[in-house]
Amino acid sequence: MYFVSDVHGAFARLQRLAATGEPIAILGDLANLTDYRTGEGAVADVLGIEFSREAARARAKGDYATMRSLWEDHVGGNVQEVRSEIGDAISKQYESVGDALEGGRGYVIHGNVDRPRQLEACLPDGFRYVHGVSIETESLRFGFVGGGIETPLGAEGEVTDDEMERLLSELGPVDVLCTHVPPDVAALRGDVVTGRQERGSVPIRDYVLSQKPRFHFFGDVHQPQATTWRLGTTKCFNAGYFRATGRFLHLRDAMVQVGRIS
Repeated sequence: MYFVSDVHGAFARLQRLAATGEPIAILGDLANLTDYRTGEGAVADVLGIEFSREAARARAKGDYATMRSLWEDHVGGNVQEVRSEIGDAISKQYESVGDALEGGRGYVIHGNVDRPRQLEACLPDGFRYVHGVSIETESLRFGFVGGGIETPLGAEGEVTDDEMERLLSELGPVDVLCTHVPPDVAALRGDVVTGRQERGSVPIRDYVLSQKPRFHFFGDVHQPQATTWRLGTTKCFNAGYFRATGRFLHLRDAMVQVGRIS
């Protein structure tokens, strides 16, 4: 099985991976609201690239107050109209997701920038939305929990710590845990490009330490200090940043290999 995360609009590349016939686990952030490197995405489509880049710089610093001020100054009284236009841009992206995955097979969870209901609705036959679900395949039990960590933005794709704890508890023991966000481990949540410590999940860390899955796959942090780590007895792997690198992980015969698709 292939594992990817943080697709963020790289649908042509995703289509080529799906066409291989190997099952794919997509660990969230298929939509591209804003590419923090370039400013491209749904926000730029509606409000322009320069505004998108300025807002992205504030978000990358975790400066939500400045980000909110920028939006208020730029949007003014047109909040609902702009939200609707950005929603339309995201909807078009999800149509592209469906096209890219057509004929493939696998499993999908949402990330912090995704809109879960729209994501689930766009999936073609062969792909299943598995947030909060465990499955057995290839003689292994896989547990899936999507969503980003709660922020002041209150995005649809966020999951509170309490909800994350509940979902993980309902999974029970699994061989392979698949989430969007990393566990709360400094090396896995530190972004070496932005210099920021993103938030890792305490409930995920505690679950890994107590349930001891063999593997934990996740994404969210685009340029992590470490892409692999051992947490207790569990081998942890960041499966992203697919948009920028085409990087994927391949789990076969209890071995994990790194690959790239152009």
